[in-house]
Amino acid sequence: MSNLTNIQPLEDFDWEGYEKGAAQTEQSREDQAAAYDKSLTGVTDHDVVEGTVISINKREVVVNIGYKSDGIISANEFRYNPDLKVGDQVEVYIENQEDKKGQLILSHKKARAAKSWDRVNAALESQEIVKGFIKCRTKGGMIVDVFGIEAFLPGSQIDVKPIRDYDVFVGKTMEFKIVKINQDYRNVVVSHKALIEAELEQQKKEIISKLEKGQVLEGTVKNITSYGVFIDLGGVDGLVHITDLSWGRVSDPHEVVELDQKLNVVILDFDEEKKRIALGLKQLTPHPWDALDPNLKVGDKVKGKVVVMADYGAFIEVAPGVEGLIHVSEMSWSQHLRSAQDFMKVGDEVEAVILTLDREERKMSLGIKQLKEDPWENIEVKYPVGSKHSARVRNFTNFGVFVEIEEGVDGLIHISDLSWTKKVKHPSEFTQIGATIEVVVLEIDKENRRLSLGHKQLEENPWDVFETVFTRDSVHEGTITEMLDKGAVIQLEYGVEGFATPKHLVKEDGSQAQQGEKLQFKVIEFNKESKRIILSHSRIYEDAARTEQREARKAERAAAAAKRPAKEQQPVIQNQAASTTLGDIDALAELKAKLEKGE
Repeated sequence: MSNLTNIQPLEDFDWEGYEKGAAQTEQSREDQAAAYDKSLTGVTDHDVVEGTVISINKREVVVNIGYKSDGIISANEFRYNPDLKVGDQVEVYIENQEDKKGQLILSHKKARAAKSWDRVNAALESQEIVKGFIKCRTKGGMIVDVFGIEAFLPGSQIDVKPIRDYDVFVGKTMEFKIVKINQDYRNVVVSHKALIEAELEQQKKEIISKLEKGQVLEGTVKNITSYGVFIDLGGVDGLVHITDLSWGRVSDPHEVVELDQKLNVVILDFDEEKKRIALGLKQLTPHPWDALDPNLKVGDKVKGKVVVMADYGAFIEVAPGVEGLIHVSEMSWSQHLRSAQDFMKVGDEVEAVILTLDREERKMSLGIKQLKEDPWENIEVKYPVGSKHSARVRNFTNFGVFVEIEEGVDGLIHISDLSWTKKVKHPSEFTQIGATIEVVVLEIDKENRRLSLGHKQLEENPWDVFETVFTRDSVHEGTITEMLDKGAVIQLEYGVEGFATPKHLVKEDGSQAQQGEKLQFKVIEFNKESKRIILSHSRIYEDAARTEQREARKAERAAAAAKRPAKEQQPVIQNQAASTTLGDIDALAELKAKLEKGE
């Protein structure tokens, strides 16, 4: 009632006329219209003014700007503000004071856009918290409506936690902080994470200040990476490194934990300044070495799984968290350098023998070759001197061939024991790596685990036969196979080779014999011990010439004697005959007697 006392009647109102029903004059109507128009707000098209929301429904919002009619705005223009209610003041843009239907046309979107750039710049400068409507997803983040401008919200700036499902944020209105504006391209970047980081930093300081090493806390798995697991301890994160997840080896943390899993962890270390907290999970359980069978000892056999491979060996998990190393040298009795991958791979189940066991240092070495008998224990029995075997060529040197008769049993064939007849300069001329070759055991070196082997000894020494074939001065056909500075190598029959110096390669016409020529050669030297045959081609025609000369001289002497007269020839014949008569003998005897008497 108190409000009614403030209402005063018009002093010049014609109450009598009103009671009698007297009509107002035309002049008074105009005055009233003018007075009404003065009471309305003066508006102009394209202005931005403030209005009051007077009604809201799903399709439209009715706004009163103090004009003779209210404006209607589509509800879609207010999607960014789900908290809009009747009585709220909103900015509107006057598009048309009156359309064909006499309706006032307003736009809230255009009003926001008209002042939006100034507002976002002011918000960045003042660090103001603004509201924004998340319209949709885009590459790397979201598109947010802020003051009518489409701003970019990076995925990393939505929350302090990693986001697994971006779609749940579409259609939400959230508070943001404008963190960056590109004035040239009119790009705006906003962050929701920045709003909560300051508060979280304070929380982290408080939590870290209360932490102690060895303290056990409950946490939630927040993120899983290849190197470890991040645990949310209630406002602050800690990392369980992959090596602290389990006493056994872990190749992927997903094998041990899963996202959002709640678990207890122990604080191993923390840094208040860097706000890093190192956590452990395996430390909450006893060390597997402490639970290892106390009766286990060197020489025992164990079974396990290959968990890690290296060139030098393999790590075998004989119990969860208990590993032993099989060095590559303990994988085979063979002395050849090999990689551990030649024997096993990750995931293989293997049986091994314990070679060393140190419980204090928590170390164990294993071997698998010990499961087999050492082939050198009874080498004299299995491979006695003179026994014949098949071997595989493993390697070459300039002086011989290394072969393996069986795994762990190696031998050397000296280059001189490869062939009786062929002069082998390098073993690669005779065989090849990986090939099978027949051998005979010549000598056993048990201490150095090496056999001396021969290949040519599988056959009888052909030089015993060659000695009767390639006698001195015998002539044989041969082919020059190689020319050297000091002479030539000649291939003879039976696969044997000879050698001729350059002076013995001169042909009868004075030219030098060349490689590939097939000629007759005379043996001028045969040495069985050194397996050497020295040949000559030139000696054949030189010796023939000398023989011919001797024969010619004999013939000449005979011809000359035949031409002399008979009387010159008779005394010779008589003297020759007389030299053998008894008379000559008597004369000699008489002469001898006289000499003896001193006469």
